[in-house]
Amino acid sequence: MRNLLAEYPAWFEPDEVQILLVAFDKAWEAVQASSIRYPADKLESVRAILAKRIIAAAVDGERDLGRLRDGALYSPWLNQIRSRP
Repeated sequence: MRNLLAEYPAWFEPDEVQILLVAFDKAWEAVQASSIRYPADKLESVRAILAKRIIAAAVDGERDLGRLRDGALYSPWLNQIRSRP
C-alpha cells in the first residue's frame, strides 16, 4: 500500500495517509477472516486491488474509513481471482 501511495505524494496529508493505511489493513483482515480463499500466487494481486480501490476512492474525496474498506472489498476483480472449490 505504501509504495502505491508514493505515486500520489501531493494528494494526501499525513493524517489522511493513516486513514488509508488503516482502511487497507481492515480490508485485508476481512479478506483473511472470510471463507473466500485466493490462490497463494494471487495474494499480492488481491492486496494490490484493495490498495488501488482505496486510493481511487480517496482521490475522489472519500475519507471515511468504513466506506474506504467496504468499497475495496466489493470489487468484481476479487471475485475473478478467487479459488474455486
